Amino acid sequence: MTAPAADTDRPLVLVVDDDDEVRMSLQELMLSVGLDVSCYASPRELLESEFPERPGCLVLDVRMPGSSGLDLQHQLASRGNAKPIIFLTGHGDIPMSVQAMKAGAIDFLTKPVRDQTLLDAVIAGIERDVAQRAQAQTVKQHVERFATLTPRERQVLREVVHGRLNKQIAFELGISEITVKLHRSNVMRKMRTISVGELIRAWDALPADLREKPQP
Repeated sequence: MTAPAADTDRPLVLVVDDDDEVRMSLQELMLSVGLDVSCYASPRELLESEFPERPGCLVLDVRMPGSSGLDLQHQLASRGNAKPIIFLTGHGDIPMSVQAMKAGAIDFLTKPVRDQTLLDAVIAGIERDVAQRAQAQTVKQHVERFATLTPRERQVLREVVHGRLNKQIAFELGISEITVKLHRSNVMRKMRTISVGELIRAWDALPADLREKPQP
């Protein structure tokens, strides 16, 4: 089943369960509180569909024919998809729930589950996803801005965030203090920061490989 057409900022709950009645019941529950929902009969059906770029979470049955909910959790993680997951099972045990939670699941609920308990978990999942998406967008912006810096500006940036004074940077790089100030001003403008504190936070938000990569 494809996702309903809607505002891309509206949350979408993805339900994966091989039981038709369970899928219908979960769909009605989500719709009753105004949440968009898309249902799938198997992990393969979800993986073969066009994965919607919308905030939300997944509600997965653990035991299904073929690939299990835990398998799907691992497959999504390997694809870099960190969508929050709530597991539902009629056969849950402690080792399985521990495995699911260690892999990042929001909750592990046993069928039959109270509607409010499930809805609370779904809301928590959506909130986590919204926060993760906002953080990812912030990181993307910082990476894009960092890419506009010249090699020398990146060197100056690295020195500034490590607390070096202009004259220390000038000595380290073999350039004049005036030139350091010029590069520093360009860095602040390109990174869209107005203070050293903001610049440090932007630097800390960059992926580790960019921060650790030696600047030419």
